[in-house]
Formats: sequence, C-alpha cells, structure tokens
Amino acid sequence: METDNVAKQIDFGSRKAGKTYGFDEDHDKSRPAQWWFQESDEGLILFVVFYTQACRWSRCLGCNLPSQVSRTHVDYTAIIAQVDFLMTDPGIAKRRERIRKVIVSNNGSVLDEDTFSSTALMYLIAQLNLNMPNLSVLAMESRPEYVDTAELEFISRALAEGDTPTHLEIAIGFEAFDNHIRNNVFDKGLSLESFEELLSKMAPYGFHLKSYFMQKPVPNMSDEDAVTDIRDAIDYLSRVGKQEGVRINMHLNPTYAAVGTVLETAFKQGKFTPPRLVDVIRAAQHAKGKDLSVFVGLSDEGLAIPGGSFLDTGGKHLLAPLEQFNRNQDFNILDGLG
Repeated sequence: METDNVAKQIDFGSRKAGKTYGFDEDHDKSRPAQWWFQESDEGLILFVVFYTQACRWSRCLGCNLPSQVSRTHVDYTAIIAQVDFLMTDPGIAKRRERIRKVIVSNNGSVLDEDTFSSTALMYLIAQLNLNMPNLSVLAMESRPEYVDTAELEFISRALAEGDTPTHLEIAIGFEAFDNHIRNNVFDKGLSLESFEELLSKMAPYGFHLKSYFMQKPVPNMSDEDAVTDIRDAIDYLSRVGKQEGVRINMHLNPTYAAVGTVLETAFKQGKFTPPRLVDVIRAAQHAKGKDLSVFVGLSDEGLAIPGGSFLDTGGKHLLAPLEQFNRNQDFNILDGLG
C-alpha cells in the first residue's frame, strides 16, 4: 500500500536525521493537532495544523514538528471531522467574520494527497466559503514537488466562489539561504532552481508565496553569520519576487533546540545556542524598502527543550514591539532595537 511506503519514508528520514522523538498516535483523530490566532498586517489569521500522516521527508535537521501528528495514515473521514470541529469551535465561530487569512498546515505538505486527502481539502474550501465571509487569503503549506498548477487553478476557482475574493498563497520551507547549510547540513532538499521554477509556475495565476526561514538553524553557526544569511535571503527574495511578479512574505522563525533532534544534542554539548531577539530584529530590518513583507515567528510551540528556546536568551521586552511590527509592517518600530 502507498500509505505503508509513506511510513517507510518517514522512518528513513527520521533515522537519517538522527531523530529520537515518537509520534502522537493517541491523538483524537477528529480534532486538529493545533490551532491558534495571529495578528498581522493582513488582519486576523487562523493557523491550523491538521492531524494527518507526518511529512514524508522528515529529515530536516532541527525539525520535530512531525512528532505532533501520526506516523500512520489518517483517512479522509477523520480530516473532514477535523474541519467540522473547527467550524463549530466557539472561539473560531465568534471570530469568523474577522478572520482574513487561514493558514493550512499538517506539519508537512498539505498538497501531498497521500498524507492529506484531496476530498478533505475540497471539503475544507467549501466550509471556508460557507463560514468565513471575509476571508482574503488561504495559505497552504507544502514542499514544492507537490505543487501542481492544475490543482491550484481548481482550488483558486473554488475560492473565488466565496463571498469575497480570496487569494491563494503557497507556503514552503526554505529554512536557510546558504546552499551548503540548507541542503548539506540541514538536509532541506531544496535548490534555488526548483524554487524559481515554482515561482514561474505560480506567477501567471497571481498566487502569493510565503517562505519560512529559520535564523541560526544549525549547530556551530555564529550569530553574525545567521544575521548575514537572513539578509542575503531578503535580497534574493526581493529580487526574484519582483522579477517574477510574485508577492512574497518571509516568515522568519528564530530557531530553538527541539526535543529529539540533533539540535537538542548540540545544545547540551554547547555547540548550539538559540538566536537572540535583538539579532532577529537586526536581520528583519534589512527588509525595509524591499519588495517583500516579513512576519517574525515568536513562539516555540512548546517544543523546545528547557533553556533551549530563543525566549530564554533574554530580550523578552522585545516581544511586544515585534508583535506590533507583525501587525502593521512599520519598520520604524524596530529602529533602535537591533
């Protein structure tokens, strides 16, 4: 069975990356793994992590997000039940008219039909049209190899049938700009050529792109090199986004030492320290006047080992201005902080 093959790929990736965490096989399959709200310049965001089979790549060095979902297949009826749960959740229901953006994740690739049912995805879009009248953007996380333009065109047409025009955004993990760090150390398996090919596929349809980056994602990386890597990424994204006519958002996550990963071991050996928020600000400031927006991730999702979070490096007084920056993209807020 294909689902058995996916499980074998998950096991292979976990072994290759030296991961020791388990999976959440006891989770109630009728409920998403996680959901929360964010405030950004786009308005109120609902971020949903559906409980499905884990990311089949599963080998990114510092990532333990697959531990929140299942090693084994989760069928379409369970994912549909999760959609129904969301639409009847009181906290979501009372905000439904304020929600402007929904980010759909399964801590892997939503567009991988072997881990996220196509039937369930279509059902989700129908329910969003019915229940969120002011939705402006639907973002779907995926690795580039699962992005099929014919599928996206169909999804885009379905979204257009809602009460308001809703743009489609594809969110991919880029993690680091330096090619050696990204592919040889972090093992992302993403080339610039494949990224630019994705942009070219998206451009004719007007789809947006979100790219996730991790500041200081690997052991033995200095704070200064980490800032430089993000600044180089900002220059690159600004250039190719303008060149292809694709609207790009950088989602900048300060790295934490995640349980059951190489970063946990490196942290305990003194070979990794999380980035300081002051350095995250220094990196983000480079985007001022550039052709992209920046959202700074400010949560370790409870997955960091004790002392291994960027929230433990000092600078908690910087959280409030960073949250304000996320809401309005006013770079003046960051002046004098980095």
